[in-house]
Amino acid sequence: MSNTKTVNFFAVDLGATSGRTILGSIVNGKLEQRELTRFPNNIIQTGGHFFWDIYALYNEVIRGLKVVANEGIEVASIGIDTWGCDFVIVGKDGGILRNPYCYRDPHTEGAMEEYFKLVPKEVVYQKTGIQFMNFNSLFQLATLRRNHDSALEGADKILFIPDALMYMLTGEAVCEYTVLSTSQMLDPRTKKIDEELINAIGLKESQFGRYVNP
Repeated sequence: MSNTKTVNFFAVDLGATSGRTILGSIVNGKLEQRELTRFPNNIIQTGGHFFWDIYALYNEVIRGLKVVANEGIEVASIGIDTWGCDFVIVGKDGGILRNPYCYRDPHTEGAMEEYFKLVPKEVVYQKTGIQFMNFNSLFQLATLRRNHDSALEGADKILFIPDALMYMLTGEAVCEYTVLSTSQMLDPRTKKIDEELINAIGLKESQFGRYVNP
């Protein structure tokens, strides 16, 4: 009888141009990895804006899980890693209100300067301590608010890309710490979203789901 002990994990690795699913197995204390699927991550250009296809990405996650299921492999957990800053908006009925904007969209040009009229630059940096980039989530959200974006106006939850894919898999709306750290909204001392920063654009902490560690 074999004494081999194996624990399997399913990982999703998403980049700005491509993605892959991976089976990670701990076999007698050693990590083994196998790439299951690889796929493109295409930016959709329409209406003068750039979007991610969250449904296509979800379908690729399911395709990778089907490979595992067809082989009869039991997984202990699923982990999803993506780029930061971008997010999905969910309505009160639990449905996704539209495909998320891509951080490459030019609508955030000048967004930082507009936001600093609400909260001074020095205060934002003192609270968050991260590099200023016009596509950081805080400035993306401020842009949507300034443009009276219909999805944001109907938002019940705002979920970062990996959190959104987990939500589509499980129905659980969470805010994972490491992706939150890319947003320009996290105070690393409290390990929470800073309410002053989001209140300035009419948002509430409860709209981001419960906090979880990776």
